[in-house]
Amino acid sequence: MRVTVEDNPRLLYLREKTAKLSHLPGCYIMKNKGGAIIYIGKAKNLHNRVSSYFRDSEHLPKVAKMVSNVYDYDFIVTDSEYEALILENSLIKQHKPKYNILLKDDKGYTYIKISKEDFPRITREMQKKGEGEFIGPYTSSLTSKQTVEEVNRVFMLPTCRRVFPRDFGKARPCLNFQIKRCIGLCRGCFSKDEYAKMIDEAREYIRSGSKVSVESLTEEMEKASENLEFERAAMLRDRIAAISRSNETQKVYGTDIPDCDVMALSRNAGESCASVLNYRGGKLVDKSDFLLGETEDDSETREDFLVQYYDRGGKIPKEIYVDFEIEGAKDLERFFREKSGHAVHINQPKRGEMLSLLKMAKSNAQERLSLAVGRSGREISTLEDLAGLLGLSKPPLYIECYDISNLASSSMVGGMVVLDNGRPAKRFYKKFNIKTVAEQDDYASMREVLRRRFENYFDPECKDTGFSTMPDLIFLDGGRGHVAAVAPMLSEMGVPCPVYGLVKDDRHRTRAVISPDGGEIVISKNRAVFGLLTRLQDEVHRYTITFQTQKHRKETLEGELTKIPGIGPKKAQALFREFRTKSALKNASAEEIAKVMKISPEKANEVIERFISELSEENKQGES
Repeated sequence: MRVTVEDNPRLLYLREKTAKLSHLPGCYIMKNKGGAIIYIGKAKNLHNRVSSYFRDSEHLPKVAKMVSNVYDYDFIVTDSEYEALILENSLIKQHKPKYNILLKDDKGYTYIKISKEDFPRITREMQKKGEGEFIGPYTSSLTSKQTVEEVNRVFMLPTCRRVFPRDFGKARPCLNFQIKRCIGLCRGCFSKDEYAKMIDEAREYIRSGSKVSVESLTEEMEKASENLEFERAAMLRDRIAAISRSNETQKVYGTDIPDCDVMALSRNAGESCASVLNYRGGKLVDKSDFLLGETEDDSETREDFLVQYYDRGGKIPKEIYVDFEIEGAKDLERFFREKSGHAVHINQPKRGEMLSLLKMAKSNAQERLSLAVGRSGREISTLEDLAGLLGLSKPPLYIECYDISNLASSSMVGGMVVLDNGRPAKRFYKKFNIKTVAEQDDYASMREVLRRRFENYFDPECKDTGFSTMPDLIFLDGGRGHVAAVAPMLSEMGVPCPVYGLVKDDRHRTRAVISPDGGEIVISKNRAVFGLLTRLQDEVHRYTITFQTQKHRKETLEGELTKIPGIGPKKAQALFREFRTKSALKNASAEEIAKVMKISPEKANEVIERFISELSEENKQGES
């Protein structure tokens, strides 16, 4: 079945949105007009997978029905396809979408259940059935089995079939009590509250692992000893010893991620987006994106965002990870501590697993922002990396790059190419004929080009759109000398734009960036930035050398033309202004040439015989 615009009026919007979607792995979340989640899926390549739903192609009836009800969709980028699989399973279990079937039955996943009764039991379950608290899912059934066995052994919890408190004192304790594998609950020696405290400790052990449990139990043991509760202290001592003997404690979801929020912000084209990943119980339980509009200072933006985010009523975790050092972090931590009643730490991780999660949050912010500004997440990321590398306060959206080309002291020209939000903007490219420099001097030529460019910018009567924008960043195809020659002049003109040089190695490949103070910045370690600047330098070189070649050819042809008696430089220039290519010259009639050059028909025929015929002969020789 095909889904048409008549079936779903939002289809064109969905296609346009998906055209900008990331090629990274992740999960996509389809929603209906009411905002309800109707389908959750995973993909190795989000762009390719989601695009397949909205193409004009055949679908299975069930898929077609789902697509016809999609009003919008959200997505979560992950680091791998495996993470997308686990996340998909978790999200489906939380939201139970209408059109999902395959993973609803929980096949392949297990849980740890704490039953809901006066004296709860801890068991391993294949599905969420019956009343009680479920911890999981576990991706490995062996992991959940070992965890249940271990927690029951460490805390000496009953695993028999007796029912409590009904069976208190009705029979002798079993062998497990004799070998110290059970506390002997059947004797009726423990109250409901005492047993509930054991279950709480067991729950904390499952969630937090051995380290936290040992610390908590040790503190409790010392307190019991001080209160002369030696029997309880001995029981806690034995429990600590049992934990210490465990080779390895399995943790829920197979990860050491603490309860935390991970926040990253991305900026581009007058828009910014914050993405927050919420981890609870070792798993990603939610992701939120917020378009914040245009922002100024990164630190202040993050601080304001965090205050507003937690002011919405969300639970504040003990750990908050951000992608930028917040200047007022200490005050913010105090504010959150008073608000939540517990200590809160705001950190900027530099390495390890938390840095990986922070990169994931950053990637989500970039991909969400890419949909808003019409740029890919990779393009946004590259400009942000470039800003960080050069120490700029914000990503440079409008970049100009300049080069000089000449043949000895003739045909001297300059070229300007433009990147608008990471992409070439050829409508703003500019060519410059060097007018004030007589001899070959790249530094003087570069100064002339930049001076003329910004004289046009400051000229209120200049209507050229290519000169009307103040760039965020200027690159010169050259080294320290070029930067030193140009930067002071621009400063005197009142141009606030930073100037950097691009230098090449012996193989004519982009090697490094020269900073305004003459220092060298290595770019090879960041492949995206290296690729962008290499393409930029290659493009300005291509554009400028092409212009220089064209000018040299034209000057040569004009010189040949003036050898004809009665043809001066002005008449020759008029001919080439009108007929810009060899092909146009060869096809021009004597009447057209006479009119353009303001010469007699006889002289026009002479031009054709002596000059244009030579061009045709040159072409034939070149073709052969």
